[in-house]
Amino acid sequence: MRKIYYRDAVREALDEEMARDPMVMMIGEDIGVGDGTWRCSKGLYEKYGDLRMKDSPISESGIVGMGIGMALTGMRPIVEIMFSDFMLVAMDQIVNQMAKVCYMSGGQKNVPMVIRTTIGAGRAAAAQHSQNLNAVIAHFPGSKIVIPSDAYTAKGLLKSAIRDNNPVIVVEHRKHYSVEFDMPDDGEISCFPSANPLWCMRAAMSPWWPTPSRWDSVSRWPSTWKRRRGSA
Repeated sequence: MRKIYYRDAVREALDEEMARDPMVMMIGEDIGVGDGTWRCSKGLYEKYGDLRMKDSPISESGIVGMGIGMALTGMRPIVEIMFSDFMLVAMDQIVNQMAKVCYMSGGQKNVPMVIRTTIGAGRAAAAQHSQNLNAVIAHFPGSKIVIPSDAYTAKGLLKSAIRDNNPVIVVEHRKHYSVEFDMPDDGEISCFPSANPLWCMRAAMSPWWPTPSRWDSVSRWPSTWKRRRGSA
């Protein structure tokens, strides 16, 4: 067992997955030269270079849109949205594109990308930087949402999200970054924990609409759709 800050657990997950898979890259505001607003990407720019640690302009819709394009062409982008409030600027890309490509393509295309963002009031961040929009995003079908509660789950869920073949939104509380947690020395961390379902909230849908990650084949969609509506 070791002590580790939440932000360092996030950085470890990013570092390990970028070292493991050359198709993993990051894009966001100040994530490169500036080490990230929350210092979660400290040292990664020097280690992986500009092509994999891409500083972006202030354009959330553009950042997410580029991430979708990268994911569709074989990469595994990690898009950082500094505050969850700013996801509202990119709602068309998140809701109508990222989350729907698998369904709209008949299961032929996946979007293996991650959006990392933060929630939490305080820190004198004002009203437009302090909202928790995870519940809002969870009502749109096609992606998963995870909200890690400590350093261990932050690292494990982020690693799992990066390896997932469907879009995952990772929501981190800003006040956790400077808190130390216990981290087991067990090396590789498993995928989305099943023992505690509260660790992982699947961004579901209306009660009858299955997420793309649960669709097994095109032939099952109509029957699944009817069954969940209660008409079959």
